[in-house]
Amino acid sequence: MKRLVILGAGGYGQTVADVASQLGIYDEIVFLDDNNTDRRVIGKCEEYAEKISNETDIYPAFGNNISRIDWISKIINLDGNIPTIIHPTAYISPLATIEKGTVVLPNAIVNTNVIVESGCIINCGAIIDHGCIIEKGAHICLGAIIKAENRIPKCMKIDAGEIIENRKYPLNGEK
Repeated sequence: MKRLVILGAGGYGQTVADVASQLGIYDEIVFLDDNNTDRRVIGKCEEYAEKISNETDIYPAFGNNISRIDWISKIINLDGNIPTIIHPTAYISPLATIEKGTVVLPNAIVNTNVIVESGCIINCGAIIDHGCIIEKGAHICLGAIIKAENRIPKCMKIDAGEIIENRKYPLNGEK
């Protein structure tokens, strides 16, 4: 039996649960949350280590980019399984790389030779054009467009509808 334990039952956690349920790979999807009383909450976030097993994926669904990356590190350090969750309507180029702990939501596009590092959120309708690097923990919001050959810094948030012009954040890190 394959199980997904989501840390955080707020809005983002509910979104992750919704997308994960559409994938049809989990027999059970539950939450750990310190404050939420959703019927699927089975404990507090601090109990995550008790849930680690070969049959369980654990995903920290925190909108705070730094917190999400910190939790991913904690889980990995205890040999926990961190899933990559990609909605079926998202387009991911076969030449793109999506690392563990990234969630790609409906109608997002990740184009040729893009690297999306761990713990990123690629939100609904976001477009990442060819040759970009999205560093760990970044959040590309609803409908944002990252044009070609950008390196979006670690834990950066690109706001909804924002357009990042070609090479605004150069791949080599220099401006």
